[in-house]
Amino acid sequence: MPEGFVGVPETGRTFTARRRVRLADMDHTGRVRLDALARFLQDTAIEDVQETGWGLPDHLWFIRRIRLAVTAPFVGDRTIELTTWCSGLAAIAAGRRWSLEGDAGGRLEVDSVWIHLGADARPARLEQFGVYADAAQGRHVSTKLDLPAVPEAAGRHAWPLRSTDIDLHGHVNNAVYWQAVEHRLALADADLHRPVDARLDYGDPLSLDDRVELAQWSDGDGISLAFLVNGRTTAFAAVR
Repeated sequence: MPEGFVGVPETGRTFTARRRVRLADMDHTGRVRLDALARFLQDTAIEDVQETGWGLPDHLWFIRRIRLAVTAPFVGDRTIELTTWCSGLAAIAAGRRWSLEGDAGGRLEVDSVWIHLGADARPARLEQFGVYADAAQGRHVSTKLDLPAVPEAAGRHAWPLRSTDIDLHGHVNNAVYWQAVEHRLALADADLHRPVDARLDYGDPLSLDDRVELAQWSDGDGISLAFLVNGRTTAFAAVR
């Protein structure tokens, strides 16, 4: 288990789903891309909360941050099993963990924090969270973000948005950010066929009319990527 991750709870709800890997989920080497894995995570979480009544239309969940620890890349895997559970709580937020295993040996551990909104799209306290609270086992999560400053020497690249990047809520879907990460990693010739630890912090949401710029730099241990609008960082990714 990667450092900082909690294991499957002994009590409380867990939810398991399976996804078939399709052609559009893989890169040219057959590796399942990070953005495809992010879609699998998102879809499984939606199925979970819809089953318990904590999904739409009464409850909205917006991601605050996520960490992906790929301990074994998904290369040759054609079916992936995902198990998810609540990893912690705050007044208006909850942590969600996933554990993924592919049929050819791929492994991924994921932790994340999501802000809870009511049907009026305003932050809402989590009351009587039931089996999710039981799974959290008293752990606390924080919604605080620490978006780093962009070095002056960082390379900058335009990232034009497309109408297909926008989801039901009118913002760029969280999985789309990973497409930008995958693209910049490919241009940097990063080796994604070995274990990877990646995180993405989401600040202000992106809309279709935003002019987005990507700032990219390396600190010797990996690659960092900031999503900028009018020079202000709205999201930050780091891959190690």
